[in-house]
Amino acid sequence: MFTGLITEMGEITSVNTTGSSAVLSLNALESASSSKLGDSISVNGVCLTVTKLRTPNSELSFDLSEETLRSTNLGSLKKGDRVNLEMPLRPDSKIGGHFVTGHVDAIGTIRSKVNSGDMLKIEISAPQKAMNFLVGKGSVAVDGISLTVVDVLSGGFTVVIIPHTAKFTTLGFKGVGDTVNIEADILGKYVVKFLNKAERRDSGLMNTLMNEGYIK
Repeated sequence: MFTGLITEMGEITSVNTTGSSAVLSLNALESASSSKLGDSISVNGVCLTVTKLRTPNSELSFDLSEETLRSTNLGSLKKGDRVNLEMPLRPDSKIGGHFVTGHVDAIGTIRSKVNSGDMLKIEISAPQKAMNFLVGKGSVAVDGISLTVVDVLSGGFTVVIIPHTAKFTTLGFKGVGDTVNIEADILGKYVVKFLNKAERRDSGLMNTLMNEGYIK
């Protein structure tokens, strides 16, 4: 479990593909110094397990399954690319973002990136399977970064990032056409699942919720 608060950016040293899987290696001083084999780390919002650790050069390696390569943007990484990293929550950790599982719902694409004063407003296209769980002023993880949804659009959404986020995460240098991993707020997923079951079970309940304005 993570919070979407990025601790550092790592630099890819290699991506070795074998058949339908791959091994991803990266340099990251802070993450390598506080990790051990078997630990989980969020890499661009994807929960991965440390399979190799080389502390002299701060290199971490992770096995990527066929599913991970298919459903995230990790398969398109190459040597020299930078990625967002976050260590997992501890029992005494502060929760400054929102609960992020590291299980990506969909790959999105940056549609536009516009300066708004010191801020950056970014529009991201996303498939419907992710949009079903997004609401204005709700939380979303973009490449592992905890952000607030500003606008829900047709086939996409917008977020605004502050200068700190632009400086210390991949969203600062990614441009139009670049892909991002999207994970909707897990609380929203549970609400949608509950309402879908309630609709099948009790149409009267659904009518009441609609009449009171809780759902549309």
